[in-house]
Amino acid sequence: MIAALGMYDRVEVQPCNDRLWARIRDGLRAAGVAAPDTLTRGPGAYWPAWGAPDLVLSQTCGFPYRAKLHGKVALIGTPDFGVQGCAPGYYRSVFVAAKRDGRHDVMQFDGAGLAFNEDLSQSGWAAPQNFAQAHGLKLRPTLRTGGHLLSARAVAEGRAEIAALDAITWQMIQRHEPFAAQLQEVGVTDPTPGLPYISALGANAALMFDVIAAAIADLSVADKSALCLRGMVKIVPEAYLAVPTPPTPFHLGMLAED
Repeated sequence: MIAALGMYDRVEVQPCNDRLWARIRDGLRAAGVAAPDTLTRGPGAYWPAWGAPDLVLSQTCGFPYRAKLHGKVALIGTPDFGVQGCAPGYYRSVFVAAKRDGRHDVMQFDGAGLAFNEDLSQSGWAAPQNFAQAHGLKLRPTLRTGGHLLSARAVAEGRAEIAALDAITWQMIQRHEPFAAQLQEVGVTDPTPGLPYISALGANAALMFDVIAAAIADLSVADKSALCLRGMVKIVPEAYLAVPTPPTPFHLGMLAED
C-alpha cells in the first residue's frame, strides 16, 4: 500500500505531514480501510504512486490529473491553503524575478527566459503560459529545472529571468530559504483548482474526504500553520478539466533537455 503527501513535504515540515498522515491512517483503519503505517517519500511518491493499484492516498497536480489521471484514479477532494485572492481550494502561481532586475511587473517581461519545473506542472508551466497568452506576452522556456525550489534558485542566480512558483511552495521558500531575499514578486496568475488528493480507482472517496477533513481539523494550530493548511473542499472534476492546456515547451521553441 502507498500513501504519499509529497507536494509540500519539505524536510522542515515532514514531521507535520507525518502527524497528519497518522491521523488520516488511524481514521481510515477505524472505518475499515487498510492503510500503510508511514508515508512514501522520494521519487516513488509521484508518478509511481499515482498509477499504483494499491494507492491509498496521494496528492497530485491539476495538470497531471486532467492530462493523464482523470478516469484512472478516484478524486477525493482538495485541500484549502487559504491562498490570497483565491476561492477555497483554489491556488495560483506567483511570478518571481531577481530584485536586481530593473523590471518590477510581469508585463515588462515579454520575451523573457522562463525557468520552469516540468512540462506537466500547472503552476510552473501551464499557468504562466496561459497567463502569457491571455496578456499578449511570450515567456520563453529556457530552463527545465525539475522543481519549484530549483526554478526559484535559478532566477536568484541569474540563470533565468523569471519563474512562476506555486503560491504555497513560494510561501515555504520565503520561510526557509535565505536566497528568497534576492527575489521579488512581479505578478500572479489567475486562480485554478488546487492540488487534489487522489486514491486508486474504486476507493470510497466520500469516506476518505470525511476522514481527511477530520484529520486536518484535529491537527495542532502549529502544524496547520507550518503546512499552510486550513481544511478540505470538494471541487468537481469538470473544474479541473476546464483549465486550458498550453503548448509544450518543445512547441514553444525549447529544443533540448536541461
